[in-house]
Amino acid sequence: MGRGRVELKRIENKINRQVTFAKRRNGLLKKAYELSILCDAEVALIIFSNRGKLYEFCSSPSYGDMNWNEAPSCIAYEFTAMVKTIERYQRCSYGAMEASRPINETQNQSSYQEYLKLKTTVEVLQRSQRNLLGEDLGPLNTKELEQLENQLETSLKHIRSTKTQFMLDQLADLHKREQMLLEANKALRRKMEESSAQVPLRLAWEATGPQNITYNRLPPQSEGFFQPLPSNSDLQIGYNPVVSEQEVNVSGHTQNVNGYIPGWMLI
Repeated sequence: MGRGRVELKRIENKINRQVTFAKRRNGLLKKAYELSILCDAEVALIIFSNRGKLYEFCSSPSYGDMNWNEAPSCIAYEFTAMVKTIERYQRCSYGAMEASRPINETQNQSSYQEYLKLKTTVEVLQRSQRNLLGEDLGPLNTKELEQLENQLETSLKHIRSTKTQFMLDQLADLHKREQMLLEANKALRRKMEESSAQVPLRLAWEATGPQNITYNRLPPQSEGFFQPLPSNSDLQIGYNPVVSEQEVNVSGHTQNVNGYIPGWMLI
């Protein structure tokens, strides 16, 4: 009877798995050897067990390609043959990819080179920063330490100059504010003086009141101001023809001079 169909899955039994690995490994190595002999093919076979043990086979190249100086022994020769086969595989696999690499990949390669340059620059700057902070000074020689000292002195001078300029700007600003406050103080003082001058008058008005205010009166008239009119003792009603025209004129003139009512208005 023939063997039954083998189910392709992981063998759970550890012993059976090791036995099967040894049988099939030997068969695979035998097939590779037979293929290289029967067909004159260059075969390289590499096998790693689950424990990491290496099993390999590489067919010997033609004697024209052999370099006996590189393979003084059989083991070294087999190793050299394996290396050459792998290099040939890389040339065939990756050489075609390099030839057909598109422009984008070339740009990516250029970007990667730029990244490496920037990375180097960042590392240099970080190391310089640590040196400025006084760290990692051991690997520096005398000349590098002098350069670092000069750099620190230059930075210190620049910082002091900036600080001085900042303080001068603040001083000028404070002086300007002082002048503004002085002008405002003068204006307030003038207003206070004006207000102080008006306070006594208001207080006097409130203390005396309008009933106690003294008004300027006309000087009293002397008794001589009034001059009696010449009159007749006899009572006469109506027009008096006896009064002469001269007396009327004299009386009217006298009243007008003294600012009194004229005599003809009293008739």
